[in-house]
Amino acid sequence: MKQENIRNVAIIAHVDHGKTTLVDRLLYTAGVFRENQQVQERVLDSNDQERERGITILSKNISIHYKGVKINVIDTPGHADFGGEVERVLNMADGALLIVDAYEGPKPQTRFVLSHALAAHLRIVVVVNKIDRPNADPDAAVDKVFDLMVELGASDEQLDFPVIYSSAVNGYARYDAEDGNMDMLPLLDTILKEIPAPEVDPDGPLAMQVCTVDHSSYEGRIGVGRLRSGTMHEKEQVLVVRPDGTQKSAQVRKVYTFDNLGKVEVPEAGAGDIIAVIGIEDADIGDVITDPENPVEMEPIAVEEPTMSVVFEASTSPLVGRDGEIVGGRQLKERLMREKESNISMRIEETEDRTGIKVAGRGVLHLSVLMETMRREGFEFQVGRPQVVYKTDENGNKLEPVEEATIDVPNDYAGKAIEVMGNAGGIMESMASDETMTHLTFSIPSRGTMGLKTRILNATHGEAVLFHRFREYGPFSGEMAGRKNGSMIAMTTERAVAYALDTLQERGRLFVGPGDDCYEGMIVGESAKEGDMVVNVARTKNLGNQRSSTADKAIQLTPPITFTLEEALEYIEDDELVEVTPKNIRLRKRLLSATDRRKANKQ
Repeated sequence: MKQENIRNVAIIAHVDHGKTTLVDRLLYTAGVFRENQQVQERVLDSNDQERERGITILSKNISIHYKGVKINVIDTPGHADFGGEVERVLNMADGALLIVDAYEGPKPQTRFVLSHALAAHLRIVVVVNKIDRPNADPDAAVDKVFDLMVELGASDEQLDFPVIYSSAVNGYARYDAEDGNMDMLPLLDTILKEIPAPEVDPDGPLAMQVCTVDHSSYEGRIGVGRLRSGTMHEKEQVLVVRPDGTQKSAQVRKVYTFDNLGKVEVPEAGAGDIIAVIGIEDADIGDVITDPENPVEMEPIAVEEPTMSVVFEASTSPLVGRDGEIVGGRQLKERLMREKESNISMRIEETEDRTGIKVAGRGVLHLSVLMETMRREGFEFQVGRPQVVYKTDENGNKLEPVEEATIDVPNDYAGKAIEVMGNAGGIMESMASDETMTHLTFSIPSRGTMGLKTRILNATHGEAVLFHRFREYGPFSGEMAGRKNGSMIAMTTERAVAYALDTLQERGRLFVGPGDDCYEGMIVGESAKEGDMVVNVARTKNLGNQRSSTADKAIQLTPPITFTLEEALEYIEDDELVEVTPKNIRLRKRLLSATDRRKANKQ
């Protein structure tokens, strides 16, 4: 039977196509906020990093009530490094709002998420957003979505998709781009009409599969998923079936449903609703919570494998403890093991020699979000260069992760982009161009994507749009050349002086400015030549009693280069580390002493 008073809808889109802003407007329209209530924009981007980076990192569940129907909305990340979230949460939905920019049309990430939505047989409603933008072409965007769905093998029923035109920023949705409507009701009405109600068996045996896991310091692990059949009661005895087939009995302590922006505890929840369950110890993705007397089997959910790993270690910098409050190895280990509880898409384990903690994730952005969170909590630590996670096949051959990279670039710079990709180990698979833009597709080892975005932007004067996502494990493609330029390394632990930096900037690019704390072994710049050079950043002018003709020459320093966490991780080589503190990101050699480095090179 259909549960007509519930709709479960996922929102999928490329980064920055207005997904979270659109959810804001739906919340306003459904009366979740009072007229005079002060509400920050992009209310679902609840953590600081989501707001600063302008991306959704964690999938979120909310619900709105409209015309007596509860609409469960699942906001999904738009960035490929968090694509694992998308693949899982689509299991909870019956339909999806596909949001595309009226000017840009569907982008590579749209293809990735849409292919999963079509494979899950979801009903697609296309929302063409930002129709108020200059140069917007809503009709062309719809045509591109249709072509993309044909390419992805959509059924005839899926190709007959409804279209809504909207401007989330201005708070309106329309059946026709020019019809003059100024509220969001057409979108809500379309959700009720087009998204199918969940097919459920309310009187059948209890069956729910955990699609995402939340974590509370008070309650422990919280399993979130859609109740497929039966009714879930608090204090109920249930059977938990793991994806590997093992079973155990458990008691559901509390049941929550999603209401507006939060969760509400309920004594029982009916089939078709998205619920959160507390009391299942070690709840994990793919666990089936079912009736002990009459267990129900469900298809397992695949949790995607991490492709890149980095080792966290306690900081050994001479400046340790100046910026952060938490510097010990034990606290670092405890914090990362807590992360392991709630972050299913990361693999976290101690290294064999117990000197650090190895954290594996889906990409540099995925790893740097965790580092940024920890430095804001007051941690100081050091991390090595990210390494890809290798595998071996049955014949003992080494396999490495291979990504699909797509670049949209103005025609004038297409040659430059192809050259950069070739140097990074990319193999071109397709090329298509119109009057202004060229669309390129490459296959590239994950190792080659390190620092790739910066090189592409530099080569194309910031005009290219690069996107890459994991495709498969392929044969190892041989060694790759590292950074050509050597490093400038400080010889003493002192503050940098403008006089010394003035002479050094002629020999390369500097990473420090006057007055910055430096220490022996710290990387203070990039040499213009190959090979490292040890420099004195604290050299001052020799003062005599003779005035020279250059005595009053003004020193003009070029501003130093500052790194974000992702840029620093992609820049360093294997013998270098990134020192992360709440106030600074420094680059350093693994061995601080020049003598130790010389000995290591001889060996």
